[in-house]
Amino acid sequence: MAIRDRGKMKWRPASFMPEGFAMTRALFKNQERQAKPLLDEYQTEEFDQRIGYAMENHLPVKLTTREEGFTEDMTGYIHYIDPITQQLRVEEKPGEFQRVAFSDVIAVVVVD
Repeated sequence: MAIRDRGKMKWRPASFMPEGFAMTRALFKNQERQAKPLLDEYQTEEFDQRIGYAMENHLPVKLTTREEGFTEDMTGYIHYIDPITQQLRVEEKPGEFQRVAFSDVIAVVVVD
């Protein structure tokens, strides 16, 4: 006796609910969020020293930043430190600058 399966037809009603799929994706994405790590004075001082060293010797820096619960790595040259707005200007590609807030930086590594 052969099994008479409807194949793809049985999944058609599920495709009429895109909101359900979007909610499920958002749920899984929210589960991946991480709490912001607490940085003490010594770590922030070490970040400042590494950034200053990289700017002085024109070395690339790998910054790990946190935004909305997710971490992101970026590599580039520190172009300018703005103490008024508390932001770094990072040159990822020649002529392309990105601003990063001091409070978003989690880790700084000088790439040699």
